[in-house]
Parts: sequence; structure tokens; C-alpha cells
Amino acid sequence: MKFFENTVKVRLFILFTSIVVIGVVVWNISVFYEGVKNEEREKMRIWSSAQASVNKAGEEQDLNLELEILNTINDIPMFIVNESDGFQEVNNIPQPITNDSLRLKQYFESIKDQNQPIIIDLGEAGKQYLYYGDSSILTKIKYYPFILLLIIFLLLGLIYLYYVTAKNSEKNKLWAGMAKETAHQIGTPLSSLVGWMEILRSENVNPEYIFEIEKDIDRLKTITERFSKVGSKLTLEISSLNKAVENTFNYIKDRSSNLIQFSIELPEEDLKCKLNPVLLSWTIENLTKNAIDAMKGRGKLKISLFEDKNFYKIHVSDSGKGIPALKFKTIFQPGFSTKDRGWGLGLSLSKRIIEDYHFGKIKVLSSSAESGSVFEIKLPKAT
Repeated sequence: MKFFENTVKVRLFILFTSIVVIGVVVWNISVFYEGVKNEEREKMRIWSSAQASVNKAGEEQDLNLELEILNTINDIPMFIVNESDGFQEVNNIPQPITNDSLRLKQYFESIKDQNQPIIIDLGEAGKQYLYYGDSSILTKIKYYPFILLLIIFLLLGLIYLYYVTAKNSEKNKLWAGMAKETAHQIGTPLSSLVGWMEILRSENVNPEYIFEIEKDIDRLKTITERFSKVGSKLTLEISSLNKAVENTFNYIKDRSSNLIQFSIELPEEDLKCKLNPVLLSWTIENLTKNAIDAMKGRGKLKISLFEDKNFYKIHVSDSGKGIPALKFKTIFQPGFSTKDRGWGLGLSLSKRIIEDYHFGKIKVLSSSAESGSVFEIKLPKAT
């Protein structure tokens, strides 16, 4: 049982077993193919001997056996060629081809190399050469390995797809479970803090202290709401995309260093989109925090909102150190982080929120050490 718990060993075992199965199947078909080919050559050798006997026979010689042999083979295309390369006889060739000398010659050229010609010795009359192609059965057998390989690869593909789907489903359940549990664990002490706030007010505590505590409580409420929504099935509502972007921008700007030069670009028209403002705000917040980390707390950060024919687009641009092109997709995987204390969940959560909940796309649009990075969020237009 421990063997199957090691996913690397299981994958190697499946890969090795698949290669062995494919090898055995191909080898058996090859052996079978060669066996049928040798049997056909023996038939043609016997046929050529019967043909030679008929050609050399006298008028009173009994040729019943030879004629029966000659009439037995009717599925192998044959050309009997004399020493001057002229067609002496053709057998088992489709009539449309035999009626056209050019097509007949082309057909002969296509099969003459399939098998070594058999010499028909006619004695004093000279020699003839029997050229023959593969039978229909042999032709089908020739393509069976490719068909079987295709079937095997399709089966392996289905197994892999099932494995990936099952793994993603397990991840999704884990995400939902962790989110719900986090929201629940935060919610209990949060309710208690709200109660203690009322007690502090009644005790005439310094209002500045209460104000700061309220800010932290509001922040905890926002976090709880985010996690509760991640762990639940969402119903998107048509909301103002401008407002959602601007509110997030202002929240981040007010809580960031003055060394960051913030700018925002919004369209004059109020764009409406099916979204969840809380989760969209979380996504933009994750992108901006990563941008600030990439700039090491000093640089330019810009958020832009615009539209094209099919999508609303949000760009988060920074003047940071950039991201290598090979890591454009890797950074969205759970656990990937460039920070020593990072958990690698921010961008993976953002990807889940945009693609799974909002049916949009999120990606690194461009990045370089000179100009920084641009992240793009694409949201489908409301219909």
C-alpha cells in the first residue's frame, strides 16, 4: 500500500507498464505480419511453379492440379513480366486500372518493391518474372500496430485526464474546506470582539483607541467575508466595475508607502459587469501587493480599466524587477513564491477567483527587467 502512496513511483510504474505492453503488442503483430507474408510468398512460389508447368506442358498432359492452383489465389495482385520488361499477364487487378495502360504502369511501380520477384523458368522459352503485391489482409495487418498504438495512447490520455480531473477536484474540495473553516474560526472571536467594543464604549475609553480597534475589526470582517465566499457557491450580480476597481485602488494607496507613485486610469463610462466586488477586490489587492513587493516598496504602480469588443480588461502595471517568461504560468500555481516567508497562495487564489468564479482570464501580459510587469484580468461583458 505504501508503494501506491508514492505518486512518483506510481507514475513511473504506469509509464513502464505501458511501454512494455506497447512493445509486446507491436512485437507480436510484427511476428504475425512476417508469418503471413512468408505464407503468401510460399503460395506465390507454388503458383509460379504451376504457371511454369502449364507453359511447358504438352497437349495431352493432365493439368487439372496446376489449373486448380492457378485459380486458387484471387486476392493478391500479380504481374508476369517477360525478360524485355513487357507485361505478359496481369491477375487480380481492378478492371478500371487494367483498361488504362498509364494507370496500370503506375500501379505496377507502386507494388513491385513490396516483394522480391519470383523467377519462372520456362526452359528453352526463357524466363518470366512474377511481381506481386500484398494481399488485402496483409495490408490491414500492416496498419494494425498504428491503430493499436493510437488506441493505447487514447486510453492513456483518458487515464491521465481522469487523474488530473480527480486531483483538481480534490484540490477544489480542499480549497473550499479550508476557506469555510478559516471563515468559521475567524468569525467566532470576531463576534466576541464586537461585544467587547460595546463594553469599551460604555467605559468611556479613549475614542482614538476604539477607532483603531474598529478599523482592525472591519478588516477582519472583510477577510471573513472573502473566505466565506471562496468556500461557497457564488451568484454574480451586475455591478459597477469602475467602483470596484477604484475602491480597491484607494484602499491599497492609503495603506502603502509614500515612496510608491500610484496612478489610476478609468473610463468615463461606468462599466457594468457580472462580478462579486469582494472577491474581485481581493484579486486586485493580491496583484498590487505582489507588485509592491517586486518594486521593494519604491516605484510606480498603475491600475487601468478599459474594454474591447468582448471583454473588460484590468491592467496592473509596476516598475519592478520583472518576471522570467518561463515563470509566467508557474507563478499562478499553489505554493509558488519568490519570498522566503511566502505561502504562494495569493496568485493561485486570484486565478481561481477570476477563472472559476468570474469565468474570465488572468495572466502576465508582459514583463521585463527594464519596464516591469503588467498583469491582465479579462472579464466577460455582461449579457
